[in-house]
Amino acid sequence: MSTAITNTTVTSGSYAANAMKESIGMNKDDFLKLFIAQLQNQDPLAPQDATQMLGQLAQLTQVEQAYNTSAALEKLLAAQDNSLAMTSVALIGKEVKSLGSQVNFDGANPSALAFDLPAATTGNTLKITNSAGQVVRIIDLGSLSAGSTTMQWDGMDGQGNQLAAGAYGFSISGTNALGAAIQATTYTTGKADGIRFDNGSAYVTIGAVSVPFADVISVKAS
Repeated sequence: MSTAITNTTVTSGSYAANAMKESIGMNKDDFLKLFIAQLQNQDPLAPQDATQMLGQLAQLTQVEQAYNTSAALEKLLAAQDNSLAMTSVALIGKEVKSLGSQVNFDGANPSALAFDLPAATTGNTLKITNSAGQVVRIIDLGSLSAGSTTMQWDGMDGQGNQLAAGAYGFSISGTNALGAAIQATTYTTGKADGIRFDNGSAYVTIGAVSVPFADVISVKAS
């Protein structure tokens, strides 16, 4: 995988002048030249209204300042995009933990399923679903304590058949001491092996699973 990071430097003043010229046909310099030419060639007996011309110049200056602000914001956003790209690329090869309910199965090795329970629960079940959302396996987990838990899924379906490599969904649910249904908070974990960008957002890939960079909550060396 190759990741290109483009760093573009923009001079806000020249950007604003060019953008104004494209938008309204002239920039402030053009207007000043026109203003001076009109003053030099005006009829001494019927001079033009300088106040009106100066008012127009002030309006044009305000427009240019707005374009300058726009240019500065574009530079800031570009810098943020580059910073995000460099930060996200640094995750490659590291173990990441992200909010999410997907797990990558490589077709051979057990996959880790990480989740949190807010309270001790009984009658817990683990459901594994395929990419179509169909349940391919249900596992009885019995009673579980509150807190963080990581367990291994062997990649088998309910009939003991090894499933194909790919992305699978998982969920854990049970009941608390009051008999209320409790859903575990699940996490996607694994070694980051790539980064992709889509509409300005970065995504970390873990095998067949892709998670938003913004959802990554922990990183550690593998």
